[in-house]
Amino acid sequence: MFDDRPAFGVRVRVLGGVTVAEVAGELDIFAAGRISARLDSLARTGCPDLVLDLRRVTFLDCAGLSLLCRLRNRVLEREGRLRLVIVDPRFLRLLRMVRLEGAFEVLEDLTPAVAG
Repeated sequence: MFDDRPAFGVRVRVLGGVTVAEVAGELDIFAAGRISARLDSLARTGCPDLVLDLRRVTFLDCAGLSLLCRLRNRVLEREGRLRLVIVDPRFLRLLRMVRLEGAFEVLEDLTPAVAG
C-alpha cells in the first residue's frame, strides 16, 4: 500500500528492534480515517517502540494532528515510546502553533532512532 502516487500510503518495517511506519502523501481527514486502524494496531504491541517517519508527508491538517495525538496516547498507555521524523519546517511550525512541540520527540533523521 505504499507507492509514489500523490494519494497516501503507509509502509511498516522493523529496524534494529524499532517499528518504523513510513507515511507518504497527504495526512488529512481522508487519509487519517484510512490509516488510523493500522497505526493503532502498531501501538497495541507490548511496550511499543514506534517511529513515525513523516518525511514523505506533503500535507498535514488538524485530522492528521489528531491522529498523531491519538497514536501518542495509545503508545504512552502501554508505556511505550513514539518518535516522529519530521524535516518539513511547516510541520514543525504547525506543532509549535498548536503547542504540541513538547508532546512529541521529534527527530530530523531516522538513523538515531534505529541506531541503538
